[in-house]
Amino acid sequence: ESKGMIGNIYSMGLALQALEASRDFYAPRDWDCAQAFAVVTNHTFELPMAIAQLLPALVGTSYLDAATLNCDAPTDLCSSLQTHRIPRGMMIQPGASHTPQESQDITVHYSIINKLQGTPFHYNISVTVPGDSTLLEVLERAEKKDPENFSFKTEQTFWGPMVVSIHGLAASENDRTYWQFRSSGKPLDEGVGSYRPKHSEHIQAIFSTY
Repeated sequence: ESKGMIGNIYSMGLALQALEASRDFYAPRDWDCAQAFAVVTNHTFELPMAIAQLLPALVGTSYLDAATLNCDAPTDLCSSLQTHRIPRGMMIQPGASHTPQESQDITVHYSIINKLQGTPFHYNISVTVPGDSTLLEVLERAEKKDPENFSFKTEQTFWGPMVVSIHGLAASENDRTYWQFRSSGKPLDEGVGSYRPKHSEHIQAIFSTY
């Protein structure tokens, strides 16, 4: 139903590790991980944490086996699940480099919404950024264009920068509140430092509770 996605793109690495390690503890059935691996092979992972969690599943082993790995031997993807070798698209040949391509500017519509705490507010802005910009760069452009309404703060985490305050309204563990980013009504599956909006996409930052 989720077309191979297990949770979200951040949880895929751990989910694939769990399926590999626990497959013998559940009712026996054929497990076809082709869809799940299609998700990860079609996605560009930039965060070291996400890559580190995904690597064990890609090589069909765990970090506990690192001391006994034979690096000269051919490695199969998810070997015990009878899948295929690591797709060429995921491997970078030695000496190869990616030449950045020029991208056209795009317009992103951005809204911040608070109906949860204090005085409600709802501000909208449209910003123009290079086509390969991250959502964090969109936020920075919005702040530069209208700092009175779109100022924000971030904290660095293992998963990249996390927005903890917008328009002076800070998330709180005690109040169980946070800023959730959505597109087309659905939460984004990446953080602001990785997600790259499309042209004319409408991103909403909604003050939420969990």
